Amino acid sequence: MDEEQKQLSNPPRSRLRLYKFMTLTVLFLALFFSLGVFGLEATSSSKFCASCHEMQPEYFTWKASSHSEVDCVNCHIEPGIKQTAKDKIGLITKAVNKSDEQNVAPIRMPDEIPDSTCESCHNVLQREFTVSGDIIIPHDKHKEEDVTCIQCHSGVAHGEIADREMTFKTDYDKWDSDLGVAAMADLKWTRPTMDTCMDCHESRQVTTECSACHTTGMIPKSHEETNFKTKTHGKQAKEELKDCNSCHRYMSSVDLEGYEGASVLDKYIQTDSGKSPKTERTYAKENTYCQDCHKIRPESHADSFFGNHGSKASNNEENCYTCHEPNRSNTSSSNTVNCSSCHQMKHLNKWRDNHPVAVGNVNNPQESCYTCHVKKTCSSCHKKE
Repeated sequence: MDEEQKQLSNPPRSRLRLYKFMTLTVLFLALFFSLGVFGLEATSSSKFCASCHEMQPEYFTWKASSHSEVDCVNCHIEPGIKQTAKDKIGLITKAVNKSDEQNVAPIRMPDEIPDSTCESCHNVLQREFTVSGDIIIPHDKHKEEDVTCIQCHSGVAHGEIADREMTFKTDYDKWDSDLGVAAMADLKWTRPTMDTCMDCHESRQVTTECSACHTTGMIPKSHEETNFKTKTHGKQAKEELKDCNSCHRYMSSVDLEGYEGASVLDKYIQTDSGKSPKTERTYAKENTYCQDCHKIRPESHADSFFGNHGSKASNNEENCYTCHEPNRSNTSSSNTVNCSSCHQMKHLNKWRDNHPVAVGNVNNPQESCYTCHVKKTCSSCHKKE
């Protein structure tokens, strides 16, 4: 009886093996999932991205951006367990097998960030946002026209550093927090500019009127002064031509170049390029918006003006050059009345001193002049008063 009870109290060896197997399985699964959770969390950190040498520019610009509290994976990895796992495996594989010779520089995204990623945080349809209180940005209308977020906000996180050629291999060691802040400080690379809006509107044949995007019409206070058009706008243009061009270039039917300041190439390398400097006077002749007024004959140019315009011009010759050109060969002006139309080269350079016959102070040709000169040629310019 005792032997029978002793045999019943000891479990069979097969059961002990089963218990051991189950225990090891549970421990293995716990370890596997723990490592998985740890790995998922580790690879989801933006610092993991920065562990790659070639990602330094992207990491430091992201840190200095308005999206610095949003981890990289929130924008660059599509949602879903299957897609997340696939992307994580790809990241780890690249990190393990990383070789500088395999990396293409500058780095560019293989795919653009979809609207769904942005909309996970931003409600585009109810995003009534204005930068200055004046500019109108109807996000819902842009959405209806299939304008994607990335078309306007491509630089919000990294300042388009690849397009600026700041992500080459030779630049990796130069990147730190200070450079990231400096790269993101230039707002023309981090937010949509007026050029962005205008280029899109023009290509889609949408109105480019100021009132379409600005509630006030964007008319500066100086433009509201009563004598602005007749007295002061030229003087202001001389001092602030770049500011004038920022708006008025869009009103010209022809492209305007050379009014945004000298390029780095012209300023530091081709210092003697031979190009004539562009001023407010050349601007008035090249911008078709300005020509609408500058082509109109001023009240001062009455019938009697022709006979004494020379003396008036000598008092302030530069004023004449706002509309006219001294030399016909200059093509910047569409005004066909140029100084050289009448004042030929033989009339210049103190021609009276070298004239074979003394002419004194006579301004209009006399009959004696036609002994040598053709009357029709002279009278085309010299009118009788």
